[in-house]
Amino acid sequence: MAGPVPFPETPVPTTLHTAELPGLPLLHRGKVRDVFELPGKRLLMVASDRLSAFDVVLPDPIPGKGEMLCQISNFWFDKTAHLVPNHLTHEPVSSVLPEGTDLALYERRSVVTKRLRPVPVEAIVRGYLIGSGWKDYQRTGAVCEIRLPDGLRQAERLPQPIFTPSSKAAPGEHDQNISFDTMVAQVGAELAEQIRAATLQIYKFAARHARERGIIIADTKLEFGLDDNGVLHVMDEMLTPDSSRFWPADQYEVGTSPPSYDKQFVRDYLETLDWDKTAPGPRLPADVIEGTRAKYAEALDKLADIRLD
Repeated sequence: MAGPVPFPETPVPTTLHTAELPGLPLLHRGKVRDVFELPGKRLLMVASDRLSAFDVVLPDPIPGKGEMLCQISNFWFDKTAHLVPNHLTHEPVSSVLPEGTDLALYERRSVVTKRLRPVPVEAIVRGYLIGSGWKDYQRTGAVCEIRLPDGLRQAERLPQPIFTPSSKAAPGEHDQNISFDTMVAQVGAELAEQIRAATLQIYKFAARHARERGIIIADTKLEFGLDDNGVLHVMDEMLTPDSSRFWPADQYEVGTSPPSYDKQFVRDYLETLDWDKTAPGPRLPADVIEGTRAKYAEALDKLADIRLD
């Protein structure tokens, strides 16, 4: 299998809030990604610099964020290809962009992918007790109906990673945790089992790699799709600061909420505001924007030895 398309050694970050590619049909504009249709059952996925928090897209972009997300995803797609197939075709982005497009703006934040049939479930795996899982455990002694031992503390490593799927919410709505039985009812037992096994396998592999690089992956969310032959692929993004909780291992302490390399930096700021977590989102101060950019850049450097500046 061909490896990822190489990038220049000294890239210059770019900023893109919204992808505009005349001549390519726009299929979907998500919270972060803009997806365009290509011939031959392919897609062009563009990672913008938009940032969402609490399922709301914020008005201020994070410069270079889309490039960093794309490169972290590509790193993990390549690293885990022996475990689960992924959506990448490894075609150069330059071969599909409309004539006259600024290649420098798009080539590091875009990928050409197979057009898959998405499975309508978010595949979430938790290795540590934090976030909504910690709140759930405090209230019920379980996380998403999975019973856990008594006496666990905030941010404690779980005896084994757990698979806790959620529904895929419509734009502007919040994802809802669902039980594995509900997932089985939605997608069938065989596919549900396959997705659970793939998610846990990817997480355990990635968590080992990240731990060697000084990062704890507390939890992550994956998305899957099926090709025309019914073969399961991991798709969209993979183990990025947008879809995962990354903690610096040297600052990890049970009983606290550890600092993170992900967008928790923005969430913490937003929690200080009088905002009801519905659109429109508030503007971000310059120091929060730069602090967030620096967190993403540090994660990319530590995990994949890639630097943007």
